[in-house]
Amino acid sequence: MTSYTAPRKDMQFLLQEVLNVAASDIPGYADLDEGFTSAVIDEAGKVAEEVLAPLNAVGDAEGCVLENGVVRTPKGFDAAFRAMKEGGWTALDCDPDYGGQGLPYIMGTAVGEIFVSANMAFNMYQGLTHGAYSAIHAHGTPDQKAKYLPKMVSCDWTGTMNLTEPHCGTDLGLLRTKAEPQADGSYLITGQKIFISAGEHDLAENIIHLVLAKAPGGGEGTKGISLFIVPKFLVNDDGSLGERNGVSVGKIEEKMGIHGNATCVLNYDGAKGWLLGDLHKGMRAMFTMMNEARLGVGLQGYAVAEAAYQNALSYAKDRLQGRAVTGTQNAAGPADPLIVHPDIRRALMDQKSFVEGARALTFWGASLIDRAHHGDAAADGLIGLLTPVIKGFQTDRGFESAVQAQQIWGGHGYIEEQGMSQFVRDARIAMIYEGANGVQALDLVGRKLAQDGGKHVMAFFEMVKAECKAHDGDDRMKPFTEPLKAASKQLQAAGMFFMQNGMKNPDAALSGSYDFMHLMGHVCLGLMWTRMAKAAFVALDGGTSDKLFYETKIATGRYYMARQLPACAMHLARIESGADPVMALAAEAF
Repeated sequence: MTSYTAPRKDMQFLLQEVLNVAASDIPGYADLDEGFTSAVIDEAGKVAEEVLAPLNAVGDAEGCVLENGVVRTPKGFDAAFRAMKEGGWTALDCDPDYGGQGLPYIMGTAVGEIFVSANMAFNMYQGLTHGAYSAIHAHGTPDQKAKYLPKMVSCDWTGTMNLTEPHCGTDLGLLRTKAEPQADGSYLITGQKIFISAGEHDLAENIIHLVLAKAPGGGEGTKGISLFIVPKFLVNDDGSLGERNGVSVGKIEEKMGIHGNATCVLNYDGAKGWLLGDLHKGMRAMFTMMNEARLGVGLQGYAVAEAAYQNALSYAKDRLQGRAVTGTQNAAGPADPLIVHPDIRRALMDQKSFVEGARALTFWGASLIDRAHHGDAAADGLIGLLTPVIKGFQTDRGFESAVQAQQIWGGHGYIEEQGMSQFVRDARIAMIYEGANGVQALDLVGRKLAQDGGKHVMAFFEMVKAECKAHDGDDRMKPFTEPLKAASKQLQAAGMFFMQNGMKNPDAALSGSYDFMHLMGHVCLGLMWTRMAKAAFVALDGGTSDKLFYETKIATGRYYMARQLPACAMHLARIESGADPVMALAAEAF
């Protein structure tokens, strides 16, 4: 049986000492003093540890069951969902005009990590609702907002996103779901959607589906797509629920992981829907939800890895196997604990340095979103650049970390009752949904680098340069700034290769896009570790009473810079090899 403890001190370190939120000029951050953020994180930790984590294995073992058109969630999920609602956790960073608490997005991010680590499948019910809420909040009419948002903020009603169809996933221009306009201004939606997370369940009295469909006159491809609000139960003018809409569950998918979340085939048979946003501009409205979801999935990547790491660390300290090569460490026992062995330390340090670096990147990204929400165009451009990196890099590395954690358990990690395999199985989906990671890499290289004339990536390079320059003369920082400088130059060299070769041979750029995403991910985490190291040195210089915490932070950062950042040279070499090694074989030669 696995366990989980919220990383309260690590989160507080990031919020108060690295990002220094309370002193930030971002509106709403002045209220985020140490006492307040500590109280929120501590209470979220209690919910996660006492309510959600004990249900993680239950959800995995029981899964969801379809009975007479109704999906039954695992035992205990309903009571836990009520506890989440009653505690106000679903409304944390939502608009107070619709019942939300109005906290900045960064606080929703911190709490979200805790809940994902404790029970990823469970948290998806409210996480997807938040995304649907955001899309309606951004693009809905005043009447739509008034009708749907208060109930979605409270999670009395939950939400979904409906994109994928049996014949099209990434290429949404191929979708066939139709929307026929009606005299009353509504549309009748007909078609089938698949892989719909939280598509049907017994946790809420209504489900608000956001559905992509093609209305007449839109033309071919994605330009003809519109987005529609299609409730499970129709909503009367007074807010009460009316008759059942024409949407039903075809089946629940049997998946590799996240068994506690109902992934459904949904059939729309003349279901009544209402246009959200502009006609034939559905992709723009949906991407409000998709971009938030991609950041949330990037968070899932390291949050599941955090839980897996905690259990690997505990096992490594308890499991006795062999003797340390430098001499017996546990003379009273028949063997030494696993953690004495260098290869076990390597695996643990890989996980620890990734998780803490990814948390810093995600929190920083959340602060950029908060800036963007208040009209900061530079922050909006920068988080747009970073989104595919946060999603793609962190879920790839998060899955690798979960596998490493399982490996530390050896054969016991392969046995289902121990719980380590669940982390691996749950983490795997994050590399696929909300845009598979190969698509994230293509988006980064094909769109984001050149966006607005390349000014956002140039701003990122300048930010890295300025960070390194700020520590000139501080020899303690050289183990951070010197590797970061080298990695940044390699990232710039990769970008230059694309500029010089991409136009005449697009395959040359796209063949290297995945490596570029990982190269940039390493540079981002190198930047985060440089910032964290400086904050740790400041604390030590100030005479902190917790020297071990800050010394551990510095040592972990040094590990990342010495052992992980050199991968940037490998990724650059792959990129500069161009398209020829990748495209050499004709299709029939495979």
